[in-house]
Amino acid sequence: MNKNIHIIGICGTFMGGVARLAKDMGYIVTGSDANTYPPMSTQLENLGIELFEGYRAQNIPDSADTIIVGNTIGRGNPELEYVLDNNLCYSSGAQWLGEHVLRERWVLGVAGTHGKTTTSSLLAWLLEDNDLAPGFLIGGVPENFGESARLGNTPFFVIEADEYDTAFSDKRSKFVHYKSKTLVLNNLEFDHADIFSDLAAIQTQFHHLIKTIPSHGQIIHNAAESALDEVLSMGCWSETKSFGSATNNADWQVEKARQDASEFIIHYQGTAYPVRWSLIGDHNMHNALAAVAAAHHVGVQIEHAVQSLATFKSVKRRMEKIFEGTVKGKKVTVFDDFAHHPTAIEQTVNGLRKSVGDETILAVLEPRSNTMKQGIHKHLLNSALEKANKAMIYANEQVQWNIEQLNNDTTHTYAHVEQLLAALVDNIKQENNDCHVLIMSNGGFENLYQRLIEKLS
Repeated sequence: MNKNIHIIGICGTFMGGVARLAKDMGYIVTGSDANTYPPMSTQLENLGIELFEGYRAQNIPDSADTIIVGNTIGRGNPELEYVLDNNLCYSSGAQWLGEHVLRERWVLGVAGTHGKTTTSSLLAWLLEDNDLAPGFLIGGVPENFGESARLGNTPFFVIEADEYDTAFSDKRSKFVHYKSKTLVLNNLEFDHADIFSDLAAIQTQFHHLIKTIPSHGQIIHNAAESALDEVLSMGCWSETKSFGSATNNADWQVEKARQDASEFIIHYQGTAYPVRWSLIGDHNMHNALAAVAAAHHVGVQIEHAVQSLATFKSVKRRMEKIFEGTVKGKKVTVFDDFAHHPTAIEQTVNGLRKSVGDETILAVLEPRSNTMKQGIHKHLLNSALEKANKAMIYANEQVQWNIEQLNNDTTHTYAHVEQLLAALVDNIKQENNDCHVLIMSNGGFENLYQRLIEKLS
């Protein structure tokens, strides 16, 4: 007999992925969210999942066996209060996933402050393209698959292992529930200032993660990250492999063959493996290296993984080209990117600069994350954007610091999207060179993307 699950807060990428996996396992799934809107609402409805707009106790079906509570749901939510008052069985998405989907699988987890989505997508594709048909749950949409979650029918499951907390009643990071056997640690910096007090607090959670890796598992870590070295020094009971460059004497090494990292060479145990692919940027090159190392741990031959890199199509909203055309005789290209931390912003801008040379880059940023809105990294923003010819920053009322202090000859802030959009279009029209517009946000940016494309078209 089918079991029934109701998900409170279903429309986020992670919870929507959990819903998809549950549906594929034969569960009857319903869900609610404050805002049920496309594309996630459309995807869920196409799966036959009934959605409720807003939170009300009556949304929970009498037939629900388990209530899955999203990690954004807190006390005072009418559905959560009903669950607690009536002693209903409930779980977090991460816990349910660990117990019902991942328990019998070879889990390949990808953790770190930056690059989780791209590295997870790369890893899933390397396994898929080499006939290992993995399941996966990724916080984005890999273009090779066209979906963010898949159950899969082999032992292998790739998961983006997020350090954000699990639920209102479980303040451990989500990734401790996954019991990875292969673990990639990309990097580690201070982020999520809304739940972590400092870097040490995040390192504690990462060490909890390391404690869950079996002795016959493998931890693949960035050799250039001292914060990860500190975590490993707290105690490690699994095999470790480092990735990086010859400079830091990593087990897996990479060197660029082109300045923009569209061509590079992987070195492992004395053998060189050349790569040519469609992505750019040093950060993506290192993401690829980590993915190849993780795929190798489950048996993918390096030469085959390298061949698969050439057919990787990137991820939605990761340097995704959303417009290319001509404006007043100039070529104009618009990219959509998810970068929202100064390190990711800098890597994205610098990668584009190395690709386009002296052509114009207009960087557009929405500081939307809680950490950015609090101004935790405000001292790093101007340097992160310095390779752009001009930087335009949306400074709406949710920003809790004087963001206008960033204004200088090349950086300008705007209190309204309409002002920013008008200034952006003017800058594009006034440019003499070919122009690359890089829009960076981890949200919807008040539909700036489509509004800009309409004006350029």
